[in-house]
Amino acid sequence: MKKFDIIVIGSGPGGYVAAIRCAQLGYNTALVEKYPQLGGTCSNVGCIPTKALLDSTEHYYQAQNNFQAHGIDLNTITLNFEQLMHRKNEVVQQNAQGLNYLMAKNKITVLEGLGQFQSNTVLKVLFNDGTNAMFQADHFIIATGSKPASLPGITPDKKRIITSTEALSFPHQPTSLVIIGGGVIGTEMASIYHRIGTKVTIVEYADELIASMDKELGQALRKNLTKKGIVCLVNKKVTSVNEELNQATVHYVDEKQQTHTLTADYVLMAVGRKPYTQGLGLENTDVEVTASGSIKTNHLLQTSVKNIYAIGDVVKGPMLAHKAEEEGTFVAEVIDGQKPHINYNHIPSVVYTWPEVASVGITEDELKAKGISYRKGKFPFAASARARAAMEKDGFVKVLSDPTYGEVLGVHIIGPRAADLIAQAVVAMSYEVRDTDMFTMSYAHPTYSEALKEAYRLAAGQPAITI
Repeated sequence: MKKFDIIVIGSGPGGYVAAIRCAQLGYNTALVEKYPQLGGTCSNVGCIPTKALLDSTEHYYQAQNNFQAHGIDLNTITLNFEQLMHRKNEVVQQNAQGLNYLMAKNKITVLEGLGQFQSNTVLKVLFNDGTNAMFQADHFIIATGSKPASLPGITPDKKRIITSTEALSFPHQPTSLVIIGGGVIGTEMASIYHRIGTKVTIVEYADELIASMDKELGQALRKNLTKKGIVCLVNKKVTSVNEELNQATVHYVDEKQQTHTLTADYVLMAVGRKPYTQGLGLENTDVEVTASGSIKTNHLLQTSVKNIYAIGDVVKGPMLAHKAEEEGTFVAEVIDGQKPHINYNHIPSVVYTWPEVASVGITEDELKAKGISYRKGKFPFAASARARAAMEKDGFVKVLSDPTYGEVLGVHIIGPRAADLIAQAVVAMSYEVRDTDMFTMSYAHPTYSEALKEAYRLAAGQPAITI
């Protein structure tokens, strides 16, 4: 029976980062992956292909709607849907090739098959070629990720009632699409297909889109998507979905308990994701699992079995690729005897619609609910010279800070390049930089980042200056 120092199960962002960091620290490391391509959900059927389609469709949308205002006249604009999907697939393949290179460079053994625990110290790998073998390790890291969730009584058939996985590989452009769920996945998918001419309707149970983020962000995003032509129905409870005559019908109840129906080519279930540990053999170990299916861990991400750790979507917390990456590095360094640290309040969230949405820290509603005093600075991109020059005036930056010391408590952005701008706010919070310090430093002009500068200035009680 072959033995490794560390075996990582699952090759998504958490798993491959954990494996690489373990190898860098000198451990003989193996990575188990049951699919033929490394990268997990994020690289293959999640973050990366979604962003490829978002970028492609945003180019198409801009060409159709805004190029003329820039003085660019195009006689005919057509969409090659096959090429759209082909480019997305190329991006995925390039990412996979990069991961293969990193595994080889770091001398990580890749075991292609399904990993199943036989005990707390032994893992069987059912290889994809039909063979199997047993492996021992001093430490195991579970990084098996998550799968799309659904609603009670609704089971996606993956033909007309689909998940995000199928939505990334339509054989042809859908004419109409109903999306159940107005969170990150739902709003990004709505953006992709609306831009190329699909009639899109979002049905959301909460009273606002992207309900886990600051409420003003959800309100602004809904307003923007509605202005573009996406129908956004909030405060609606879906009761059933059925397929008939090559279409799918959604039944939902509104605030007055009245029943309505929507019919479309496809219905996309985008109500979140759930931890995936199916077939892992946890029943053969002493690892404890919660009622929701996530793996119980302590502050070191150690399970109830000391030599088995778990990271990413299979443990509590937001299901974010970069959160899993941080946890992968964290666990590798814990095993190595180091004392790493993760501040979960400083992990940003991003929605890659356009305008983009990004957030880090506590929301305004949370501050109110906890009775915490705060100062608020809110600056619109419409007042930014850079945003006006780029015709990107929608959105704002909101800074929440402590009234006594000026500590930045939360930053919430909807606007151009919000996904990149939020990194500056993460630095401010991580190093406890005051709101005053954040606006007294120099920012290049004209840039989108100046909106952050002015929001910090307003939060500190000073009037805005820059345009």
